Amino acid sequence: MTADPLPFARPRPGTQPPTLYPDYQSTVKRAPKRAPIRIEHTLSELTGPVFADRWAGPDATDLTRQHPGAPLGERIIVEGRVLDEDGRPVAGTLIELWQCNAAGRYHHPVDQHDAPLDPNFTGAGQMVSGPDGTYRFLTIKPGAYPWRNTPNAWRPAHIHLGVFGPGFATRIVTQMYFPGDPLLAYDPIFQSTADAAARERLICAYEPELSEAEWALGYRFDLVLRGRAATPVDPA
Repeated sequence: MTADPLPFARPRPGTQPPTLYPDYQSTVKRAPKRAPIRIEHTLSELTGPVFADRWAGPDATDLTRQHPGAPLGERIIVEGRVLDEDGRPVAGTLIELWQCNAAGRYHHPVDQHDAPLDPNFTGAGQMVSGPDGTYRFLTIKPGAYPWRNTPNAWRPAHIHLGVFGPGFATRIVTQMYFPGDPLLAYDPIFQSTADAAARERLICAYEPELSEAEWALGYRFDLVLRGRAATPVDPA
C-alpha cells in the first residue's frame, strides 16, 4: 500500500465529461437516474497497489514485436509522464494501453467491423512508470472506425490508457487523440468534456525529438491524475 495517502481533489466543473451526455447514446442507458450520494473516502480509497514486485506482470512496451512478424501501419512512439495535481511525478504506477490496429479493428471477438485483422498486432501493452513518472510505448498509429452511435458515425484515431495512480480514487481511464484529426469535431466522446482547454489535454503533441529517424514518429502525452489540469476521463 502507498505510504502517503492524499485526499482526493475533486475536478472543476466542466473539465470532466458528465455521466449523461445524450449525444453519446450509450450514456443514456448507463447514467445513474438519481443524484449521487457523497461518501467520505477512507484508507481503502486513498491507498492502492504498488507494483515494485511486478505482480501485474512484466513491462510490455513494444507492441510491434509481440508476434513473429511486423504489424502493418505507421510506427509511433508514445511517451509522457504521470503527474499528480502539483506536477510531481507518480513513480512506480501501472500504465495500461490498448487500441485497434491500423485498419481500425480491435483484436477482440466483439469487434465485427469489416476491416482486416492483423495477425501480428494484438494492440495491448503495459508498463510501470519510472522514477520521474515517465512511460514510453512503441506501437502502430490506430485507424478510424465506424460505430453505431448515429448514422455514418466514425471514431477518430485514439489510444486507450488506464493509470492506477497512488490510490484507487485516483485511477483514470482515458483516451489519447492525435492533432489535426477532422473527426474530433464530430466525436461526442471527445466533445463531452465541456471545457475546451480540458479537451485539448486529450490531444497528444508531435515532438520531433521523440521521433527516431527513418523508424517512428514521436508523440508526447502526459497524464495528470488530479487537480486543475487533470486529464479528462472516459465518459460513463
